[in-house]
Amino acid sequence: MRIGIDARLAYYQREGGIAQYTLRLSRALLQLNSPDQFFIWFQRQDRPPREFVKNGHAHVRRLMTPPHHPYEQWTLPLELLPQRLDVLHSPDFIPPFRRNCASVITVHDLAFMHFPRLLTRESAAYYGQIERAVQSAERIIAVSEATARDLTSLLGVRADKLSVIYEAADALYQPVADPQAIQPTLAKYGLSPPFILFVGTIEPRKNLSTLLRAFHHLRSRYKASLQLAVVGKRGWLSDDVFALLDELKLHEDVKLLGPLPAHELAALYNGARCLALPSLYEGFGLTALEAISCGTPVVVSNTSSLPEVVGDAGLCLSPHDVGEWAHALASLVTDDNLHRELSQKALRRAQQFSWQRAARETLEVYAKAAA
Repeated sequence: MRIGIDARLAYYQREGGIAQYTLRLSRALLQLNSPDQFFIWFQRQDRPPREFVKNGHAHVRRLMTPPHHPYEQWTLPLELLPQRLDVLHSPDFIPPFRRNCASVITVHDLAFMHFPRLLTRESAAYYGQIERAVQSAERIIAVSEATARDLTSLLGVRADKLSVIYEAADALYQPVADPQAIQPTLAKYGLSPPFILFVGTIEPRKNLSTLLRAFHHLRSRYKASLQLAVVGKRGWLSDDVFALLDELKLHEDVKLLGPLPAHELAALYNGARCLALPSLYEGFGLTALEAISCGTPVVVSNTSSLPEVVGDAGLCLSPHDVGEWAHALASLVTDDNLHRELSQKALRRAQQFSWQRAARETLEVYAKAAA
């Protein structure tokens, strides 16, 4: 097959989840050594990974049309026309509606349907095409059973059109052989174990307010002396979180670190006592998988895809029960046996996810779409 992969978003939002999904999946597909030919599209100014350029199955192409451009549905089909593709994979939800090949799209979540007020005007215009997208595509990849259920219930997608293919953590996220190796990174950010870790954009959907209240409760009731490290950029409608920090007087013990490079994030996963993720909704919950890949126990919400990804490797709680979160965090901080048990389960659970498996299953979806 001649397979196109739209990777234009990979450098436009390089640290974003969809960008990383696209690059990691493309890399794994090329490692399969299948007889198929892959045409991977970047923006004109992007520098694709050297391994793509040197791979005999990969044909790197550059496109003029930027991702999410208002005229994308007109210009992108014209640029793709000469390639004579069998299948085009659009990892960012929306395919070209005018095309001369089969379409596969990946739907990562439908958060924008659950929480429409969190969208900017530009994002609402782009993701507002989702209903037409799922009707147009020959096959749809959902990254979790929870997202697949949303596609069925909210958009009426037929089950026989859907394939659930799990993401995986990058190989960088694994237990460190020498715990001393992470100390310089922890010292750089003023962190001393044990500390609790949160990773995600500071926005209402991530529900950081519940974690801050639980952390305050934990320190007050259980007299625990520890820190909370918050990794992630400031997002939409985040003022309430910063107001709550002031109200609870937590600025000394809550470290707002902003986004971090992957190697430093891996060090924090390894140094943290646990990851706490009280999200109201996650399409997959990659940060939880990254944490358990490092052997770090997790405390997550019992909503959407998180229980599905975490399995028995963590504690799943109501995202609204502050007391329950405080008790669970206190247990993980003080109970070494519980911590050890969940850490062992975390490593076993993480082994069930791999990009190699995702690539094989994705290639099968391409074949079904082309047929």
